[in-house]
Amino acid sequence: MGTVTPPDGLTFDDLIARLAAHLRTRGSLTDESWEDALRAVPRHLFAPAAAWFNSNHAGAPRGRFAVDEDPMGWWTAVYADTSIILQTDDGAGDPLSGKGLFSSSVSAPGIVFPFLELLAPQKGDRILEIGTGSGWTAGLLSWAAGANGVVSIEVDPEVAARAAANLGEAGFAPQLVVGDGTEGRSERASFDRVHVTVGVSDIPMAWIEQTRPGGVIVLPWHAGGLVGHRLRLKVLNETTAVGCFHGTASYMMLRDQRYNTRWTSHHHEAAHRSTTKLHPRTFWNMDLGAQLLCHALVPRVGWHDVSEDGADSLLLYELDDHTGEGAWAACDRRPEAAEGEVTQYGERRLWDELSSAYRQWVSLGSPGYDRFGLTVDPSGTHLWLDRPSARKWRVRT
Repeated sequence: MGTVTPPDGLTFDDLIARLAAHLRTRGSLTDESWEDALRAVPRHLFAPAAAWFNSNHAGAPRGRFAVDEDPMGWWTAVYADTSIILQTDDGAGDPLSGKGLFSSSVSAPGIVFPFLELLAPQKGDRILEIGTGSGWTAGLLSWAAGANGVVSIEVDPEVAARAAANLGEAGFAPQLVVGDGTEGRSERASFDRVHVTVGVSDIPMAWIEQTRPGGVIVLPWHAGGLVGHRLRLKVLNETTAVGCFHGTASYMMLRDQRYNTRWTSHHHEAAHRSTTKLHPRTFWNMDLGAQLLCHALVPRVGWHDVSEDGADSLLLYELDDHTGEGAWAACDRRPEAAEGEVTQYGERRLWDELSSAYRQWVSLGSPGYDRFGLTVDPSGTHLWLDRPSARKWRVRT
């Protein structure tokens, strides 16, 4: 894509300035040096000539754009807060359709730069990146730290080959590895920084072992559910890392840690029925602190709200762990009712689990999101409140 230039009416500098201004307004770009990185590592060099674009916010372009069909639309979409789909269904699908499981992308700038700012790479840092994708973030890391210190691992050989070509065209040459990112790269350890671009529920100990004491790991932590959290860990020693959360950020999951949505509501006749005074609307737009505790204590569960015919409902479904049929639950409450009707099916009672976790959050005084943190060590992953030595919960994933 290096020989393609913006059409009349657009300039590269204008596109960069407009994108940077948008990111600053949304609070996604607070360090001015990363605007220089946008210019030094041009995003269009990592975008296919035709691609499906997903918007990261209302008003951003969405849909299929091709540079030879609609150059204005394509350039505008590339330099907007969009994710650019590179692959679907691990290569078996059509990435131009916008359908199927998105399995590789050029992540949206509004997601990329908050992670890079948390990582805070410095010149001379040794950096391990998990998930090369298009190569764009590997290029940004190389610009910030120097290419000789960057190692980037990609599990998919075809995606990795395209990334190598993209990076070469952009003038960067980090070490690219095709393999399992959960194993890290022990022969290049120890690292100062680990940058993870895939959703993770179980944090591999290899990343901690291969990071120097005082080093930093940033990743989207998915806690066993669909919603991810931007997590910054500081490594204490080769077995322990401690960190805090910095907002939500949902990513494509690490392939070995994916969950598939299951819904088996046809088993109504075998379901358990009860009532509750807890309103299903309680879980609509729930406080982030409550969400975090619920995600940690109620593993492999997704939920969404429904309002139909005057009734409010919350539907819960188990995310596939490849055993049995799965479980589901629903809480329905009509406006005039004093209680909600609860229906649950499967070995797990999902409504009971979720409502118990929520009540625990309330009993703690409804703590805010910024009071929670995480410790990872050989004994497991533990969520804590206020400080690592205080109240903590072992996270089940």
